[in-house]
Amino acid sequence: MCSIFAYCGKTEDLHSLEKALAMTASRGPDDSRLIKGEMGYLGFNRLSIMGLTDEGMQPFLMEEKGLSLVCNGEIYGFRQLKKALMEKGYEFKSGSDCEILLPLYLEHGLDMFRMLDAEFALVLFDEGSHSYIAARDPIGIRPLYYGIAKDGSYVFASEPKNLTALTDRIFPFPPGHYFKDRDFVCYRDMASVKSFISGDIDMICAGIRKRLISAVEKRLDSDMPVGFLLSGGLDSSLVCGIAAKVLPKPLQTWSIGMDRDAIDLKYAREVADYIHSDHHEVIITKEDVIKALEPVIFSLGSFDITTVRASIGMYLVCRAIHESSDVRVILTGEISDELFGYKYTDFAPNAEEFQREAEKRIREIHIYDVLRADRCISVNSLEARVPFGDLDFVEYCMAIDPEMKMNKYGKGKYLLRKAFEGDALIPYSILMREKAAFSDAVGHSLKDDLTEYAENAYTEQEFEEGIQTYAHARPFTKESLLYRDIFEKYYPGQSEMIKDFWMPNKSWEGCDVSDPSARVLSNYGDSGK
Repeated sequence: MCSIFAYCGKTEDLHSLEKALAMTASRGPDDSRLIKGEMGYLGFNRLSIMGLTDEGMQPFLMEEKGLSLVCNGEIYGFRQLKKALMEKGYEFKSGSDCEILLPLYLEHGLDMFRMLDAEFALVLFDEGSHSYIAARDPIGIRPLYYGIAKDGSYVFASEPKNLTALTDRIFPFPPGHYFKDRDFVCYRDMASVKSFISGDIDMICAGIRKRLISAVEKRLDSDMPVGFLLSGGLDSSLVCGIAAKVLPKPLQTWSIGMDRDAIDLKYAREVADYIHSDHHEVIITKEDVIKALEPVIFSLGSFDITTVRASIGMYLVCRAIHESSDVRVILTGEISDELFGYKYTDFAPNAEEFQREAEKRIREIHIYDVLRADRCISVNSLEARVPFGDLDFVEYCMAIDPEMKMNKYGKGKYLLRKAFEGDALIPYSILMREKAAFSDAVGHSLKDDLTEYAENAYTEQEFEEGIQTYAHARPFTKESLLYRDIFEKYYPGQSEMIKDFWMPNKSWEGCDVSDPSARVLSNYGDSGK
């Protein structure tokens, strides 16, 4: 996945910077480099995915132009861009997609960010203007954080753990923004819809189908082996089904489940048999879950209840992938729910409220599901690719008339299901399977084991006193207090990196619940079967 680091000022404390960069060595275990420039330092931990030679190591430099850059990213369509730049006289030393970024900057300046079809976080130093420029992709697929050091210098890094010793306050870098001269500028807001697409449902579904297929196809381009997380739910199954039609060899797929009551394993196996993948099952126990809790929260930099629950299974399955295979790129199914609806959005009172909720979720996804996918995958030295986060796909789906996306069909996410009804990419029963949240589908006992563990960790008096110690995002259950206490152990005073606990919209009738799990909703129905 790689990690980047930038200290945008002069300091002689090189040891502290090296130590900060080393905190995310697992993101880039192949090589590490920290260079000193005219006005600061750039650092990079490399996970080799595209352009595997030493020439692909960063920071990239154009010394004659006074430019240097570090980027954790995947630039889709880079070969065409590279060809066009070569025709203008630019030369390249590696097969890395990110090497094109400095020439692009020379050609287009800050406008280049609007041009990119990419998942990226970068920091660029322009000696000519004495400026550091930082930017992040419009969804926030690739992580980026920042803070201000004691000497007033800005510091940027892929994860908050890089910054805890360098700044008093850590902030998530806003997706779809670039930073220059201490100002943040929004270059693309994926949640903003200028006009809605309406019309025939078949036409709308054809647009969904075309864009998702393209999103999957472009994410199969890798110089390292690619694998797939397969839960047996709609989203991951569609990603695998599309990829299986494209790739000449059987997919490598993985699923995970509890040893007692796994829900997803049987469905994932059904999909794997249907698409003829080389399928792997990871079985976990209560002991595995409890043992993973603290390293997961440290990896996440989050105390959010549903994020932590869902991360346990993802962290453990990705650890198994890293330890037992040569796969280094993982395709996963995040971001579908934000676009097409959760179980709780069935309770949206009208289309306007449905759309407003989708906008909120897309703007916040970088601190919830996208954060989970990034950390659980990258801490195990793998790269995440998220087809449902494709910019063209998200822009199109956000602009579909929300009246059509609301659940008026007796089946959630109906448009996505209908879009692939005629393809037979996955079993029809899976295409129409009710959604189950990942942490629940790994096994209801996973959530129950965590809740029980937390209940035994505090007396009632300890709980009441414990929650009063926190003003921001105050815990409201023993489970949420446990997660927050562990979080504070590693990120003291940094809770505002996470806006609040992810919860259904409590203002809607039927959604005023005290737990984020869909199991507490009246429409959970067949989701847990």
